Amino acid sequence: MGTNTTDAAVPEWSRGERAAAAAKLMLGWVALLWALEAVDYATGHALDRYGIVSRDVGTLWHVLPAAFLHFGFGHVAANSVPLLVLGFITALSGIRRFVAVCGLILLGDGIGTWLISPSNALTLGASGIVFGLFGYLLIRGFVERKPLGVAVSLGVAAVWGTTILVGILPTNTAVSWQGHLCGLATGIATALYHRRPEPRLS
Repeated sequence: MGTNTTDAAVPEWSRGERAAAAAKLMLGWVALLWALEAVDYATGHALDRYGIVSRDVGTLWHVLPAAFLHFGFGHVAANSVPLLVLGFITALSGIRRFVAVCGLILLGDGIGTWLISPSNALTLGASGIVFGLFGYLLIRGFVERKPLGVAVSLGVAAVWGTTILVGILPTNTAVSWQGHLCGLATGIATALYHRRPEPRLS
């Protein structure tokens, strides 16, 4: 007797519907980042106080808002394209999976950054999620053993691999390589955690 935990009663979206939903989601997310930075600029950077201050217990909850805030429009611009592309690819697997993956990356990256960053360092930005999505997509195709997924993994590595490698090196004190490293590690761990189980027969 076979058991399969997939919910056959839930109608499957077509590829076009999945792509449209993923595109709307990511365009909305990136638009939100730009809107928040506009508010931050208009208020004299008042939102920067919601960044992560390493090992300051009072700012531990800032791991949530910090991922949506940036140090200027140039910072937002640098994160927008990779977030849009990597997020879109991830969301093609389903919005529920996407939300779960991003939630784990956000928490893991934020807490890790809070723990290992230099004392009194203030960290903001979506780059931790960008690095996390890269790590997730880099590993996902191989752990799920799907040819298309492996192709995506190789493509992501080819396009962003060098940038990611440079981003985790402690060579630029103005950049939180700790946040990048924590995001990458959490993304890889998330891909391993979300491996699809094989159907069991009994």
